[in-house]
Amino acid sequence: MQLTPRETLLQCAHVFQQHLFPQLEAEVGPLTPQLQLLSAVMSLVPLGAALSARRASTGRPARDRASLATAFFAKSILNLSTTRQLMDRLRCDAALRRLCGWNHVKALPHESKFSRAFALFATSQLPQQLHAAVITATQHNRLIGHIARDSTAIDARERVAESLLKQKRQEKAKNPKRKPKRKTPRQKGSMPKAKAAERGTRIQCQRLQKLDAMLADLPRQCDIGGKKNSKGHENYWRGYKLHLDVADGQIPISALLTSASVHDSQVAIPLMTVTTGRVQYLYELMDSAYDAGEIHAHCKQLSHVPIIAVHSRRGTKRPSALTKAFPAQPTPELTWAQQDRYKERTMSERVNARLKDEFGASHVRVRGPVKVMAHLMFGVLALAVDQWLRIAANQT
Repeated sequence: MQLTPRETLLQCAHVFQQHLFPQLEAEVGPLTPQLQLLSAVMSLVPLGAALSARRASTGRPARDRASLATAFFAKSILNLSTTRQLMDRLRCDAALRRLCGWNHVKALPHESKFSRAFALFATSQLPQQLHAAVITATQHNRLIGHIARDSTAIDARERVAESLLKQKRQEKAKNPKRKPKRKTPRQKGSMPKAKAAERGTRIQCQRLQKLDAMLADLPRQCDIGGKKNSKGHENYWRGYKLHLDVADGQIPISALLTSASVHDSQVAIPLMTVTTGRVQYLYELMDSAYDAGEIHAHCKQLSHVPIIAVHSRRGTKRPSALTKAFPAQPTPELTWAQQDRYKERTMSERVNARLKDEFGASHVRVRGPVKVMAHLMFGVLALAVDQWLRIAANQT
């Protein structure tokens, strides 16, 4: 008999509260809420199957890869900044050490082994695969109402590539005050799809590309980014930008990492493609940065309803009362029903805040987009499980 989403939630909460946590407390001692979350993550994450598929047929077996992966989950849940802080916590916290799989302090590996294991997990994209498996297992029977899409700044401690800075200086020197020419709209059917994909903008190309080609075209190196805050001031940072799709209940469904200078609209189509392959949902909520015709069209092509805040470039909010030869068109506005649904978009901002405040996204100490993404995805997966448990607790 197939269970409904509510029955799955109730069964999950009952198993954790009545069986898992009491047995662990009898074995390792009292569990804090953070250690309870760690045990819930390890019970839902198919870590053994994911790691066993990567073992080589020859050489010394990697016995503690599962323990090291559990330790990195604990690092995100405990919001620790460095691996040395994690090792100090493992030495003095017997319950945490036994949950990770080490019975004695002498069994803890060296710091260099933690570093090599993290590099292996990042290269093989282990956190991303585990997050996709958990989302598929917990959300495949659920019809989601809203998906909120937004990005957040990720500060990094690494230098911007010198070649990138040199390229920007050259472009600025060539065209110091030259205004870009306005492109005339292309008539329908005047250019084949293959040539349009080669000559069009990135968003236009994405509508004709597969997911792998979309992701390969997005810049991922560290650079300088800027974004206006709620008060209208520009904030600049050096690092990356994390793009998230968040479902009702503040559960992150998919995540992508790009350079800090990449505009939010260029990641919308790849994100909705990934999210559509994992869950079923109805509405897509986005701010005015995503207000583009290609995004509207692709969203409708996937049988979703886009609710996007209207950008001011579509017209003037208060047109002048004087008669003009070419009067300005007023900016279109969302209907009252769309405005009411658009209020749910704030859940993406709450998820971004929790990632930075509670799951280690505010202190990234690794370098390179591959390792930065792995560090963030450990926290994203832990946050997804935590929100799933909160929904289960509210259903009981």
